[in-house]
Amino acid sequence: MTVAALPAAAARPPRVSFDATWLLWAAIIAVLLFLVVSPFIYLVITSFTAERTGGFTLANYAAAYGRARYIDALLNSLKLGGTAALLAGVFAVPLAWAVARTDMPCRGLTRLLVLATFITPPYTGAVAWILLAGPNAGWLNRFFTLVTGAEAGPFNIYSFPGLAIVIALYSFPYVFIFTTAALELVSSEMEDAANILGAGPWRTMWRVTLPLALPAILGGLIICFLEAIALFGSPAMIAIPARFNVVTTQLFQFFGNPVRVEVAAAYAMPLLGVTILLILIQQLMTRRKGFVALTGKGGERRPILLGKGRWAMFGYAMFVASLAVFLPYLFLLQAAFAKAWGRGFGLDNLSLRNFHFVLFEHATAAKSVINSFLYAGASATAAVILTLCVAYIVVRRLVPFGGLLGFLCVAPFVIPGVVLAIGFYAAYAPPPLALYGTALILILAFTTRFLPIGYVNASAALRSLNPEMEEAVRVLGGSRLTALRRVVAPLLKRSLLGAWLLIFIPATRELSAAIFLYGPNTKVASVMIFDMSEEGNLEYLAALALILQVLTLPLLWIGQKALGRDFMLRRNAT
Repeated sequence: MTVAALPAAAARPPRVSFDATWLLWAAIIAVLLFLVVSPFIYLVITSFTAERTGGFTLANYAAAYGRARYIDALLNSLKLGGTAALLAGVFAVPLAWAVARTDMPCRGLTRLLVLATFITPPYTGAVAWILLAGPNAGWLNRFFTLVTGAEAGPFNIYSFPGLAIVIALYSFPYVFIFTTAALELVSSEMEDAANILGAGPWRTMWRVTLPLALPAILGGLIICFLEAIALFGSPAMIAIPARFNVVTTQLFQFFGNPVRVEVAAAYAMPLLGVTILLILIQQLMTRRKGFVALTGKGGERRPILLGKGRWAMFGYAMFVASLAVFLPYLFLLQAAFAKAWGRGFGLDNLSLRNFHFVLFEHATAAKSVINSFLYAGASATAAVILTLCVAYIVVRRLVPFGGLLGFLCVAPFVIPGVVLAIGFYAAYAPPPLALYGTALILILAFTTRFLPIGYVNASAALRSLNPEMEEAVRVLGGSRLTALRRVVAPLLKRSLLGAWLLIFIPATRELSAAIFLYGPNTKVASVMIFDMSEEGNLEYLAALALILQVLTLPLLWIGQKALGRDFMLRRNAT
């Protein structure tokens, strides 16, 4: 009788039990919509909303582009982006070629110096160059007048060329990363063929090696262009005293008294449009890797012997490093330990007073550093958890619209920080949430800003993980959440640590979003540094900037120990 009942029992459909994990997936999707979609929708709606009546209007666009100086600011941004990108290419491409393809001495040191440039906040570099090339008391001008006897020096950081050079010096690592990654794929066979036909190493570089890496180089230049037009700190410190505006400084002025968020939203639209367009172009170019792979991905790669030219290339590497690292940090240190930075390097001018004042006497400086690390830590943790869950949904194809979720995670990459901040202001500053000036709105903004870093790392790691171990958990009665918590996360802990560090470090120095959202009790170190620059307190500013950098060093050490040397450069190259 039992045997006869078996076919009937087998014919019954299995009972479907409700998996509470789906509630978590729904919550994750809702949070993603809250962080990414809602601010963008509010930004667009606000740009068409009348301030007093709340009705539809085009007056905000008329106000945003109705004055010649507003148009000039937009044109200045585009010109600044192009100039900074070209200068970044001049700095980066020769270095990338020398490091990836030649026998230049101290290539590891060069990589380390590029990493030092990469982790230096652009506004810190701007402050250092104000000390170096200020039109009156800048050290380069003082040295020039001392040597030549001239009445004044030739350098003036408060100018368009000065701003372009400073931005290029702290954005060229992007071009270096892209170019080095491409050049390391090029087989020596192509260069050998050029040498057989009589080309020397320099001609081979121009005619063979660099053309093979051209899409990657152009991709890096586009990233530098976008970085330049979206920066706020460096333009605010240099362009405003020089009496010219760019888009980001003009947006900041719209947030003066009274706040004109509707006009700011309208004015931000071209910046967002240009960013999206160029990112699409960059993606199309960097996907064209076929002809590079055809050079022989498995071929031999030998360093090009430069002869005496190897020392010339090393000299160029040290020249770039001097502009980006050695000189700026030397004079930041001098200012930080000086009673008055203009009095020079004498022993009678040395003091720890600036550090004592910043840490123990200033009303908000020490608290701003604590705020920066607390908000960055919360943002990094939230972003890693959120992107791990989203990447798991997408990679394991748990929902039919997984591709859309992945797109939403990387979408903040094409939204400049100032535009994102204005979107958050429009969405969450008014009632009923009224989050303006709170720690929560800063954490949410930082989390959203750096979602792409977490998602790219989590997605790549999950794709390399065999799903059979997760299925074993399911067979033993565990839910997907259990598999994610007990199997996936422990196996990916190195990748998750790397993602956390790559989010935490830039979040501690984030200024473009913070400057629009902070309140009296939520000021972060980057905003504090900007305030000190406006007050002219360069000694205190230098001390605070160095404290921020020194506190970051242990995190870099942890990253290098856990993930290998140059982990930031190599991971960002993906």
